[in-house]
Amino acid sequence: MPSQPPPVYVQTPGYSQPIPAQYYNGQQGGYNPNLTQQPACVVITQQPIVAGPYVPIAQSPSRLNCPNCHADVLTNVKYEPNTQTHLIALCLCLFVCWPCVCLPYCMDSCQNANHYCPNCNAFIGTYQS
Repeated sequence: MPSQPPPVYVQTPGYSQPIPAQYYNGQQGGYNPNLTQQPACVVITQQPIVAGPYVPIAQSPSRLNCPNCHADVLTNVKYEPNTQTHLIALCLCLFVCWPCVCLPYCMDSCQNANHYCPNCNAFIGTYQS
C-alpha cells in the first residue's frame, strides 16, 4: 500500500493554529524546524480583459471594418440628444432666448453620433462631442 503524503498545514491570516505534536522534537522537548513543511503557495494569474477592437469613429459616417460581419462599410449615423443637449436648451430657456431653444436639438454637434453597420445593423460605437 502506498504511503500517504504528510498533511500540509496552511496558516490562515488572522488565525494562529497550534503546531501539531508530530513536529516537536521529543528528546529536547522543543520545536524542530527541520520537520516542518512550508505552506503551499498558490499563484493566481489574471488574464487581461480586452474590450474589443478599437474602431475609429467620428461625428460623420466613417469607413471601417465592421467588428460583427467583418465587411468594409461606411457606417450609418443616428444622432440622439444627450445630457449636454438638454443642458444647453435649459440654459437658453433661463436666459430668455425662447426662439433658440430648439437649436441644440437640430444641431448634430450637440448630440451623440451612434454608428451602425449598414449590412448587419450592428451597433459599432458612439461618438460623444
